[in-house]
Amino acid sequence: MAESWSFSDGTVPASPAAALAVLRERIDAGQLETWLTSSRGRSLAVITNAKRAMVMLLDDESDPGEHAVTPGAAGRSKGFILANGQHDEYLDEDTVPLPDALRIVDQILAEGTPPGDTTWSVDR
Repeated sequence: MAESWSFSDGTVPASPAAALAVLRERIDAGQLETWLTSSRGRSLAVITNAKRAMVMLLDDESDPGEHAVTPGAAGRSKGFILANGQHDEYLDEDTVPLPDALRIVDQILAEGTPPGDTTWSVDR
């Protein structure tokens, strides 16, 4: 059975493309933290400031997981607003540009793995 994904509010997208459309709508509406859960118990998080995004993939609830990175990126970015109202700031090296984040999410939802040309920091 193929892995399926749902948003934390129970929304089940019909396809990876539909999931990306929902994710974009949420970002455009100011909902900058989004979590998806897979039928295998994995979690995928996207926290964005609408320019860059922290993309995290966790194997289960107790897994510290891994996150997509931009090696060598300089600077820090603010404006990552969590669902609980917390405002976070991340090193640009620990995030990826939003278009890259959407491509990563699409690949994970469609194939189960990130694109081979992306770099990840393992937090385990």
